[in-house]
Amino acid sequence: MAITKESPRKFRVLDTSPIRHDGLDKVTGRACFGADFYMSGTLHGKILRSPHAHARILSIDTSKAEDLPGVKAVVTADDFPIISQPLDLSHARSTPRAVAENDLAYKKVLYRGHAVAAVAAISIHIAEEALDLIEVAYEVLIPVLDVREAMMDDAPVLHENLTTIFRTENFARGDDTGIKGNIAGHVQVLQGDVEAGFNQSDIIVERELTTSMVHQGYIEPFAATAFWSPDDHLTIWTSTQNAFGMRSTASAILGLSESSIKIVQLEIGGGFGGKGTGYMEPVAALLSKKSSAPVKIVMTRKEVFEGTGPTSGTFIRCKIGADKEGYIKAAQIYMAYEAGAYPGSPVSGGAFPALGAYKIDNLLVDGYDVVVNKPKTQSYRAPGQPQSAHAVETVIDELAEKLGVDPMEFRLKNAVQEGDISPTGLPHSRFGCVEVEEAMKAHPHYNAPLQGPNQGRGVAVGYRMHGGGNGSSATINVNDNGTISLVTGSADLSGSRVSLAMQAAEALGIDTGDVTPSVTDTDSIGFTSGSFGSRITFDTGRATLKAAALVVEQMKERAALLWEVQPGDVEFGDGVFGCNLNAGDRLTFKEMAREMAHTGGAITCSASDVQGGVGPQLAGNIVDVEVDPDTGKVEILRYTTFMDVGQVVHRSNVEGQMQGGVLQGAGWALNEEYYYTEEGAMANSSLLDYRMPTALDLPMIDTVIIEIPNPRHPFGIRGVGESPIIPPLAAITNAIYDATGVRLTKLPMSPSSIIKALGDKNPQ
Repeated sequence: MAITKESPRKFRVLDTSPIRHDGLDKVTGRACFGADFYMSGTLHGKILRSPHAHARILSIDTSKAEDLPGVKAVVTADDFPIISQPLDLSHARSTPRAVAENDLAYKKVLYRGHAVAAVAAISIHIAEEALDLIEVAYEVLIPVLDVREAMMDDAPVLHENLTTIFRTENFARGDDTGIKGNIAGHVQVLQGDVEAGFNQSDIIVERELTTSMVHQGYIEPFAATAFWSPDDHLTIWTSTQNAFGMRSTASAILGLSESSIKIVQLEIGGGFGGKGTGYMEPVAALLSKKSSAPVKIVMTRKEVFEGTGPTSGTFIRCKIGADKEGYIKAAQIYMAYEAGAYPGSPVSGGAFPALGAYKIDNLLVDGYDVVVNKPKTQSYRAPGQPQSAHAVETVIDELAEKLGVDPMEFRLKNAVQEGDISPTGLPHSRFGCVEVEEAMKAHPHYNAPLQGPNQGRGVAVGYRMHGGGNGSSATINVNDNGTISLVTGSADLSGSRVSLAMQAAEALGIDTGDVTPSVTDTDSIGFTSGSFGSRITFDTGRATLKAAALVVEQMKERAALLWEVQPGDVEFGDGVFGCNLNAGDRLTFKEMAREMAHTGGAITCSASDVQGGVGPQLAGNIVDVEVDPDTGKVEILRYTTFMDVGQVVHRSNVEGQMQGGVLQGAGWALNEEYYYTEEGAMANSSLLDYRMPTALDLPMIDTVIIEIPNPRHPFGIRGVGESPIIPPLAAITNAIYDATGVRLTKLPMSPSSIIKALGDKNPQ
């Protein structure tokens, strides 16, 4: 279902659902994923991982493993050229030196599953046997596994040099804050006078909420093959969302120039942000250098859970006040995000958009990046935002209830519009905040009566500021039959090949089937930022359109030669070239392509684009649940998801993204968590024990698409990949409250936690 408040351009190709170009290979099993790649003479790599969550490495003896027949190479962190450099943790993001230490532990292990050493052997079985022969002496230390405990003065310290760091990322007007212990960074958003705002409030609601670490849920484990050739050129075949970023990091870690490294992007069996960095590519490279052979490493599912990055667990205290007329006067949020073993949680991603959907003159958000003895966190769709929206939207719901105001009416009364100041201090650009909320309030789902006892309805919205990376590149080759090949460097996680092909087809007046899109390696395309931030259809789309415009200009010059006129006398529209001086001179794109050989040869055009940000977006959810008071089981009865997408490109892909975000958010809300023992071991490191929802756990998810064209894109596109996961956590929490009268503040809301909450409410 689509609701459009503004009249967008009429498109010929966009807003259809053509077959994806990569679909046949994927459904028939011909597509090559990371574990599928093999070259002659490949050795098998395996990684030894720490059995402790926190320990000093006293010694590593690899001699017995090296002597085992069939073993060709053994490496430790000492083999990394970068390891001699000091570890600088003064940045809120992972530096190459920190990545190296995460890939192979140096002096300390910081989580159970932390890689310690690696071997390459002629068979996987010999490699596994060799791991058992590596002798590591540890001094076991006390782990810290909870973000609040990690912030205490007497908490075990993961990195001694963090105590000397003083860092504040302050994009507003806040005061600097001293950093010590396990606190690796601080972000602050400040506008107006928060104390005065609360003094003006008639109703104030304050809640403390927690979420657990969760996994992105990609099905394909990490896999990579590396070959370090005798001429010191390194090629890595891998499943990655960020090929150029991986090349840069590998260059720094391994001491090679970027021009000596080629990253070949294979197909990706899911990523959702979790494959924005690698974990064993530099390790496989070192093993290849030592063994003079290609080395392939494929993680097991247990290794994926224990040794790669989930998203942050959080503790958030949210306080919002409003006057009796229903206007929000002040908001204050304290948030602590688990970074895992090294700095770099998505706390900024949670802090800045947290209140972005609301017009609030007085606000203060303090966010802390905190290291704990768990795997280094990585991105997960809309990094940091589902957690902060969970806090804000549940408090907003409670505030509306205390004011006696309809929850959607309360949101609409305080909704931002174009020109209002955003939490970044900059004015909001045009986006469909009001339109999405109006669509939710008017939807039949919102007004339909619930059908039975123990049922409840919840709503929530999620605001996102989409990033833009550092640009994208695209190349278009025109074939003499009028088809084109479109080459980009953007990894295709969920259909970006077809969305880019559709934009090229729209611009050139041809069919999507006349475009052959491909994703190439880092040697064969200009720099392209990673596939994250909902930026590919937008950013790489803009690069594609710039390349298409260059194609049109060159073809105009060719047409001018044919018609013996000036290029300025040739016009192009709807796939047809025409002459302003003679109406009879007309050639379609395909007809003009057939003339290439006679007018100058092949046409190949490349372009790059750096836009600097996709822009804002709003998503919203309405959900009905039924809670069994005897078992605590939550059944989702009905779900409707709303989003301003700017302009639909591939309709079924847009709907699938919206539905997929709801599915993942529902798992986060109800079932999923990294469950740790007191010793720091993950107790549910398998897909049998880590409970992700399936299609059987949800009803059909209805989608409502709102199209408020994005002024930053020629076609009005915004991006769809991340916003859908922001509202579900809060919407389901609010629905459970409506059904039970109990506000749960800790995720996941498992049956046992619901039963306990009901028991606390109604003690026997």
